[in-house]
Amino acid sequence: MSKRWNPGTVAAPVGRYSHLAQIPAGHELVVVAGQIGARPDGTLAGPDAEAQTREALANIERVLAAAGAGPEHLVKVFSMVAGTEHLAGFRTATGDVFSRWFPESDWPTQSLIVVSALAKPELAVEIEAMAAVPR
Repeated sequence: MSKRWNPGTVAAPVGRYSHLAQIPAGHELVVVAGQIGARPDGTLAGPDAEAQTREALANIERVLAAAGAGPEHLVKVFSMVAGTEHLAGFRTATGDVFSRWFPESDWPTQSLIVVSALAKPELAVEIEAMAAVPR
C-alpha cells in the first residue's frame, strides 16, 4: 500500500488530501486520463457539477478496476472545474465519495484548478488520477 502523509514542515491541508504519497517497491504507476461526468452509454450524468463529479469518480473507479486496482490505490487526483460556480457541487460530491473510498481519512494527494472552460461547453468537471498498483 502506498504511504500517504502530511509532513509537519508544511501547513495542514485545506481539504481532503495528503501532501505526500510514496509508491512502494513492487508497485507500478497507473495513469488515468481525464474522466468527465459521462455515463458508460456516453450521456452526461447531469448539467450540474455534483452529478458530473460523481460520475467522473465512478468512471475512475471503473477504469482502475480494469487495471486490477481500486480507489485505495490512488496516489494523485487532479481535478479541473469549469468556473467557481461549480465548486460547491464538486466539493459535495468529492466529500461524499472520498468519505466512502477513504473511511480512515487516508487521502491521496490532490490538486484542483478552476478553468474558464473544458473541452465541451456542457462539461463542468474533469478529473485525472494516478494509482500505485501492486505487480
